[in-house]
Amino acid sequence: MDMTTVGDTGLLDTLQHEVAVFARRAEQTRLGGVGQVRNSMDRAAYLLLNRLDKEGPMGVKALAASMGIDSSTVTRQVAPLVDTGLVKRTSHPEDGRAVVLQLSPRGAARLEEVRSSRRQLMAELTHDWAPEEREQFCTLLTRFNHALSARMTVQGVPAAEQSPAS
Repeated sequence: MDMTTVGDTGLLDTLQHEVAVFARRAEQTRLGGVGQVRNSMDRAAYLLLNRLDKEGPMGVKALAASMGIDSSTVTRQVAPLVDTGLVKRTSHPEDGRAVVLQLSPRGAARLEEVRSSRRQLMAELTHDWAPEEREQFCTLLTRFNHALSARMTVQGVPAAEQSPAS
């Protein structure tokens, strides 16, 4: 289906422009939060720590699969998290040769600190929105992200972050 002929092309132009502006501003600020925590954790680290927190300990391959990225990327991104004590490498309980990645207590505390700062930023940015508007924006943004992930999967490109738990 040719989307340029469906609906208002002016609206679609505005949408694509606003998404581009959002992507640039999100990257510039990393939507990192407020105060001392602002910009203190990069996107990759945040998403990896968040995934380990939500899904529990797992191997590199499982973590990569759950995030829609390859194992070598996970290995590269996890290394500094292990070095700084935010993630622990442990032996798999059933296969001592396999490595399991686990959020450390320090990592859990740091993740909560960043989450809290980011929640505060979201509250500030949407302070004059009605609760229904916040909910609708979250619903639509989640739907938009799922559509992007599905499109990337169909095209054979691993879709990074396919679930709202990411």
